[in-house]
Amino acid sequence: MKRLLPMLLLCCCAGASMAALQPGAKAPEFTTQASLAGKAFQFSLAEALKKGPVVLYFYPAAFTPGCTAEAHDFAVATADFQALGATVIGVSHDDVNTLNRFSVSECRNKFAVASDPDQHIMKSYDAVLAMNPKLADRTSYVISPEGKIIYSYSALNPDKHVANTLAAVKRWVAEHPH
Repeated sequence: MKRLLPMLLLCCCAGASMAALQPGAKAPEFTTQASLAGKAFQFSLAEALKKGPVVLYFYPAAFTPGCTAEAHDFAVATADFQALGATVIGVSHDDVNTLNRFSVSECRNKFAVASDPDQHIMKSYDAVLAMNPKLADRTSYVISPEGKIIYSYSALNPDKHVANTLAAVKRWVAEHPH
């Protein structure tokens, strides 16, 4: 029963909830270690925003079922995001060595995942999982090149994160033609 309770809580809380940073808020800047295609590098939000909007998504832990499904979905959609000029970056508490493997196998070498071992990024985006504060809540943001949140969505169920963020990027691009 002790092991069942966290799973029951996870299932009960799997619906959509409100992300703390709402559209119009300034996105907190950060630089951290990340991995793309198994290679570690320094990711800077400010640098990524110079190229276009950024889809920043938080996930609880690499190699867990929901996070693996979400990573696969983002990998499949990466070309669509890139065609719109958007960068995708996932963030979890996992160390960069774990993310090197996750970026190859689950992210399919398509997009970067970043390490936030001390939760400073999660906390600044209010994306800490209430039932286990060492982990990130499943929260997705779309950030404009000006550094403003233009979309936010929180739900432990990974199913709608990719479709919702892609739709938000498409709307932003339509409203901001080059």
